[in-house]
Amino acid sequence: MSQHSRRDLFRAGVVTGAMASVAALQPTPAHAALMGCAPPLGPIRVRPGDPRYEDLVRRGNRRFVGTPDEVRVVGSTQQVVEAVRDAVRSGRRVAVRAGGHGFEGFVDDPEVRMVIDLSGMTGVYFDPERSAYAVEAGATLGEVYRRLYVGWGVTIPGGSCPGVGAGGHIAGGGYGQLSRLHGLAADYLHAVEVVVVDRVGDVRAVVASREPSDPRRELWWAHTGGGGGNFGVVTRYWFRSLPQPPARVVNFTVTWPWQGMDEHGFHQLAANFGTWCERYSAPGAPQTRLYSELVLTRRAAGAHVLSGQVPGNAADLLDEHVATLGQGVGVTPSRSQETLPWLAATLGNETDDGKGWRLKVKSAFHRTSLTDRQLAAAYHHLTRSDYDAPAGSLSLNTYGGAINSVPPGATATAQRDSAMLLFYLAGWTDPAEDDRHLGWMREFYRDMYADTHGTPADGAYINYPDIDLTDPAWNKSDRPWHALYYGDHYPRLQAVKARWDPQDVFRHALSVRRA
Repeated sequence: MSQHSRRDLFRAGVVTGAMASVAALQPTPAHAALMGCAPPLGPIRVRPGDPRYEDLVRRGNRRFVGTPDEVRVVGSTQQVVEAVRDAVRSGRRVAVRAGGHGFEGFVDDPEVRMVIDLSGMTGVYFDPERSAYAVEAGATLGEVYRRLYVGWGVTIPGGSCPGVGAGGHIAGGGYGQLSRLHGLAADYLHAVEVVVVDRVGDVRAVVASREPSDPRRELWWAHTGGGGGNFGVVTRYWFRSLPQPPARVVNFTVTWPWQGMDEHGFHQLAANFGTWCERYSAPGAPQTRLYSELVLTRRAAGAHVLSGQVPGNAADLLDEHVATLGQGVGVTPSRSQETLPWLAATLGNETDDGKGWRLKVKSAFHRTSLTDRQLAAAYHHLTRSDYDAPAGSLSLNTYGGAINSVPPGATATAQRDSAMLLFYLAGWTDPAEDDRHLGWMREFYRDMYADTHGTPADGAYINYPDIDLTDPAWNKSDRPWHALYYGDHYPRLQAVKARWDPQDVFRHALSVRRA
């Protein structure tokens, strides 16, 4: 789909297809045949003492391990309805887990007494009744990519880690290697199925679509960047007009060694990357076919690493990109690349899903390159002699392109004018070292955004949640956490919350609050 047609689609809000009844939400025999599925898994109730319990409560960041009374593994929308109904009737706090890649302890909060595990909801199929591709919320991105591409030659432009669950990823916008070329995953969302709880505690499944005439349209809108765990349990997404990925792509890695690199060279490398992103973030620029991320590491890691992907017929863009980044750095990089079919290249990206680590992450959108003061702060914290970490880095990621072609109000994703997305990471294994590593990360971020009182001027990405933004010890600005994630969209999200989750059943440390 061209950028022009995508933009017109959002402005008009026109999508064909009628609403279906809730009864039609469950796979029909025809759907089951298309999906090749047996009767749904579950419901399976796993409680403490069950040998499966420990595995199910440790499916995430090792800093957080839940202690729920029950993990309910579900395989259908109706099973989710029943699980939520049980939790509401018994007064138990409930949370939902799909892929288990959340960076904060939202699901593992001690107050959560029931975890709904969507492991049994992994269907990906074409729904003829909606003329749309259906994706169940428990499917991993890898399976979504595989089935959509093998079945129909299309994809969603989502994240690069195949093990991430689709449920939360899409609700937060869904950004990945094809997003500069095709937009966010949520930009193609036609409808969403959500299990909600009304004012009197009744539980039901509803479908909200982008149809202008749909009275539930605001609930659809809230799931195009409004974040997970806010309004109900997402059980299924439907997508239309999905793009075709490139037939073949070049996966590349370029490393600049720390050895021989002085502070000027470090500044130059990071500044060159930011300048390139700023120059080529406009929709339609040929360079939007290239995605890359520059991981600036601590000295102990040995080198800074640029990796990414570009279509096979646009490999010349890579030469220009690497040459631009290396200007004035003062060290010679090494480079490797491999041309592969798109699916093989995409499914081979994940070597470590992060679940064996204790993690803290932060994020920031940037419209422009890093300032001289920010470059100095980054160099300082990545070379500090009083700190060492098994994994500590700052990743600069290309952004913009087709993402910036969508009007800000068309979806709940507020940031539609950025050139870079920064990802801050600290990873370690010893619980006794939590305070030291958390302190380094917090000080690093504080110093990067000292001019704006510890918070990024251009906002942050809700799929990389950071509860420190709610803490006045670290957020000394006059901008509350929700302004950083949602900008001017927050009051509209609050209205959706008030209508669809009036009892605040679905909540966590960064959830949308009722007005």
